[in-house]
Amino acid sequence: MSPDPRPLRKLGFLTIGLFDEADPRRGHESTLDLITLGEQLGFDHAWLRHRHLQYGISSPVAVLAAASQRTSRIGLGTAVTPLGWENPLRLAEDLATLDVLSDGRLNPGFSVGPPVHYEHVRDALYPDTGGHEDFSPRRAERLLALLRGEDASDFEGTEGIEAYSRRVQPHSPGLAARLWYGAGSLRSARWAGEQGINLLTSSVVKAGTDDGPPDFAAIQAEQIRAFRERHPDGERARVSQGLVVIPTDSATPEQRARYEAYALARTPRTLAPQGPARLLFAPDLVGTSEQLVERLHAHAGYREVDEVAFALPFTFEHRDYVQILTDLATRLGPALGWQPGHPAPAADEDATG
Repeated sequence: MSPDPRPLRKLGFLTIGLFDEADPRRGHESTLDLITLGEQLGFDHAWLRHRHLQYGISSPVAVLAAASQRTSRIGLGTAVTPLGWENPLRLAEDLATLDVLSDGRLNPGFSVGPPVHYEHVRDALYPDTGGHEDFSPRRAERLLALLRGEDASDFEGTEGIEAYSRRVQPHSPGLAARLWYGAGSLRSARWAGEQGINLLTSSVVKAGTDDGPPDFAAIQAEQIRAFRERHPDGERARVSQGLVVIPTDSATPEQRARYEAYALARTPRTLAPQGPARLLFAPDLVGTSEQLVERLHAHAGYREVDEVAFALPFTFEHRDYVQILTDLATRLGPALGWQPGHPAPAADEDATG
């Protein structure tokens, strides 16, 4: 039996940051405006989803660096950066730099595994080492070690006027405690717990091989419990849930109809596991805040968390996102027990949340 739902402690949102190839600046500015609006509304976190060779944000670190100079309180996260595209040492430098620029507000989320469509991008991404790259959790362990301050080099000292450090510079001491792993399977959830990092869950899980109709919420709840069983903090270990949630309280009739049509078109993929990996997608939640509270309180995965990063639909207009964010912060969040954020404390623990 899942526990009673806890009051929502942290409210975040996630966006892919779509743009028109002919006018990419406008789409990126829209994303920055949404992050600024999120801070004004009191959101605790804004998360950017990483997209390569698509018309969505390919460089969250760069966009969040810009956002860090337009905001002062809201946590800034990636959900998630696929490490198969990254060199862990170079990524550690970028993340630490962004954390310094944002005054300790960065929440880096990541995942492991081969890059999507690797057979098509391997020669451009790793022309000399494509057959030897390690996309296992060991790649993530390298990133963790570097952000925790372990040596990246066996040389330290001064040559001429150049000073060299053994560890990544800048070093941001609190950053490693704000790392999040995007897990969709029991195995990856357990691994994240063993590493002592935070867990990001989303609207996708691996259904496994059990017989009978799959239950997304039950699978997600099982993964969260498995994560906490392996985590040093146990029940206090942090988990953020990332369902697609679309409140319609202040939506126009046209918006409401379009949102419902969007969710309906995506419903077939929620009825059975998809593809060889048996991926199961959660239904998009559309309705008034009163209706959404009822559905979330009945969701076994939601009942395990007190932090969320509700995902914005991919293909809506800027004005739609403004309406959704406003309703999330002023209607749904408070109805779930959340209180808008205030200026961040000086202590490191929750300068990010």
